[in-house]
Amino acid sequence: MLSMTDRFSLTSVNAREILDSRGNPTVEAILNAENEWASAAVPSGASTGIHEAIELRDKDPKRYLGLGVLKAVNNIKQTIAPKITGFDTRKQRELDELMIQLDGTPNKSRLGANAILAVSLAAAKLAAKLEDRQLYDYLSEGKGRTLPIPVMNVINGGKHAGTGLKIQEFMIIPAGSKNFKEALRTGSEIYHTLKRVIQAKHGRQSVNVGDEGGFAPPITKTTDALEILIQGITEAGYSPGKDVFVGFDAASSEFYENGNYDIDGETKSTEQLSDFYLGLVEKFPIRYIEDPFQQDDFEHTAQFTKKVGHKLTVVGDDIFVTNVTRLRKGIDLGAANALLLKVNQIGTLTEAIDAAKLATTNDYAVVTSHRSGETEDTTIADLAVALNCLYIKTGAPCRGERTAKYNQLLRIEEHLAKNALFSSLN
Repeated sequence: MLSMTDRFSLTSVNAREILDSRGNPTVEAILNAENEWASAAVPSGASTGIHEAIELRDKDPKRYLGLGVLKAVNNIKQTIAPKITGFDTRKQRELDELMIQLDGTPNKSRLGANAILAVSLAAAKLAAKLEDRQLYDYLSEGKGRTLPIPVMNVINGGKHAGTGLKIQEFMIIPAGSKNFKEALRTGSEIYHTLKRVIQAKHGRQSVNVGDEGGFAPPITKTTDALEILIQGITEAGYSPGKDVFVGFDAASSEFYENGNYDIDGETKSTEQLSDFYLGLVEKFPIRYIEDPFQQDDFEHTAQFTKKVGHKLTVVGDDIFVTNVTRLRKGIDLGAANALLLKVNQIGTLTEAIDAAKLATTNDYAVVTSHRSGETEDTTIADLAVALNCLYIKTGAPCRGERTAKYNQLLRIEEHLAKNALFSSLN
């Protein structure tokens, strides 16, 4: 008969190259212990911060246009597997620290953050399975019960579209709902209403969807996108600023050059861009702005947060990259008031959770986020509940890799039953 420790010990570690939602290769790890197994697949971003952990690509033009991940897969099989076979899957921190040491670089560039993260997530999923617990419950030690507000990217710009619209994502936020199930329904109804609105204005070709399920109508002005959102919300029967709010991810590093920002056909200084945002906040029911300034501008992010942080969520993505060192600097300076949590930015589950806990301890909200290149893996849905996050950002209520996360949250809410809570902006 197996001892308790033996039952949780890894018996085999494997990996394979699979495809993400953009049809590009990514890494999936498969871990076995006793008679159970679990797998995890990692996502990939299009708009990536320069301080992110490195995903390892083969750069062999003969395979997948150089985007293959066989090096990362082989690093799992040949380097990681021999060192962690027999490891107790419940010792997540020790497992992650061992892989970080095996890599030996500050940004996981030797083994690849995609290799390390796939194993890290699969280990947690396997441990939860062996304990016969839901993943969110296992990760939170029974303390996770808050369903996040969905932040749905429904209009694309920036690197997610080719329209000239510089702001990368425009979101609807159904925060006036009483539970997650109702919030998801609200978002879906607005999404389909918005499709009709955009099609009527710009024709059928304008409602093709992008990587995250959002539409990319032929508009170039920020205010035009926000006005279309408000029209969609209203025509769907909801009240903007009461039932549903709006927000955007500026991804401003993508339109920053030589000290200025190129947006809406104009070149703006940092101060002018700040004033531009303040004007939008006055005109529209905006409650969420992500990466308002370029990824190393802590100073202006702090100044902007001081002006508007009492009434909206200023989210740090590229500026923090889920890294506790950069987040601590932001907290010290008062830059932003929320962390965008992307597990593949940092490369292990432990480091991501550490960043979330640092944020929460310092009254920063946490927004669990997908990437534009996603998989069917639903781990981030469980993670959002485990960490009692305010928001989850996982795209439009469209495309299987996006709805997989929303559907998992529906299951979790049902599993929690009367114990379920729903995040609030009040």
